[in-house]
Amino acid sequence: GINAEYGKQWYQRRVRERTTCDGLERTKLAAGRYMTSTPARPVTSMSPPSSDSGTGSGSEASGPVYQNKRMIKEVTKKQTWANPFDSKWLENWHKILTENVSATEKQIAETKRSLEDAKQIGLKRHDSLEKLVDKGLLGDVSEDEAIGEELDSFPTLTEEMMEEVDKCISGGPMMETLVDAFNIALTRKDITTLKDLTWLNDEVINFYFNLLMERSKKVEPTIHIFNTFFYPRLLKVGHQGLARWTRRVDLFACDLIMIPIHLGMHWCLAAIDMRAKTVTYYDSLLGDNHQCTTALRDYIAAEHLAKKKKPLDIAEWKCIIRKDLPEQLNGCDCGVFTCKYAEYISQDKPFDFDQSDMPYFRRRMIWEMVHKTLL
Repeated sequence: GINAEYGKQWYQRRVRERTTCDGLERTKLAAGRYMTSTPARPVTSMSPPSSDSGTGSGSEASGPVYQNKRMIKEVTKKQTWANPFDSKWLENWHKILTENVSATEKQIAETKRSLEDAKQIGLKRHDSLEKLVDKGLLGDVSEDEAIGEELDSFPTLTEEMMEEVDKCISGGPMMETLVDAFNIALTRKDITTLKDLTWLNDEVINFYFNLLMERSKKVEPTIHIFNTFFYPRLLKVGHQGLARWTRRVDLFACDLIMIPIHLGMHWCLAAIDMRAKTVTYYDSLLGDNHQCTTALRDYIAAEHLAKKKKPLDIAEWKCIIRKDLPEQLNGCDCGVFTCKYAEYISQDKPFDFDQSDMPYFRRRMIWEMVHKTLL
């Protein structure tokens, strides 16, 4: 009984080994890698070993069973795979993400700081107004005089005017033309650059400066305006490339010449006063730009030589960088400051506004441009 049971187990093991060996040989042949110099010895006998041999003879141990195990190991060996996302790649990617997050956080922090500065200015202005009104209530001055003293006689925007301004900003398609004058068509998209905390674009700046020049035809001083493309063109080609710009105008018959200066992400103003013989630079961030004042002075000298046929005495002219200015305290109101500098200079008025007046000026400018008139 023991020998019969052992013989049955031996027989089943041999069948499994032979099946495995045949399968492995077929796999190697299909892959073109059948390189075995000593092929596995085929099983030619299915007779069980003698009962006294135990697990078989010593020669059998180095035969099919051993070779089958070696072939299984060779076939099942895993191919090496080079991982492109190694630790260095992950480190670089983490560095890029960290830099992007840092830049975004920095921008958010700057915006929050600008808003907080504007808020503090508004609170100070409000406290000042309350004090003046309190003085009026105590009988020192009238309430109207107190408020008028603080607001510097700014024109009032009525409810109807404010509703009209709101409709201009968000009352229809963005590409709808709201006003067309001075060869400039202002769309709702252009007008929305006058919303709070938004940068003004070229069309808005040029349109507003044309309004200033149009008003000067009726009141003094007489002014001439160059558009936002004049200054970069001057730096690129000089006076000779701008000769056609003054073909129909005599700059020396004007009192003031004003040029909006765009420095990539910042608006400034340059004003040439023909009466005082000065070239003055106005920057709401109180920056310096001696290149601008010198280039404009040299332009006037070249224009004088071309039109008057005699040289201009440059020694009589002064280049000035104004520092006693209403100062910008955020990163988005430079365009409005530039327009208001020009508006006050065009009337020979001293500056009497500050950062807290910018929301009012933005809405007022929308109404003025849509109606093509200055308040």
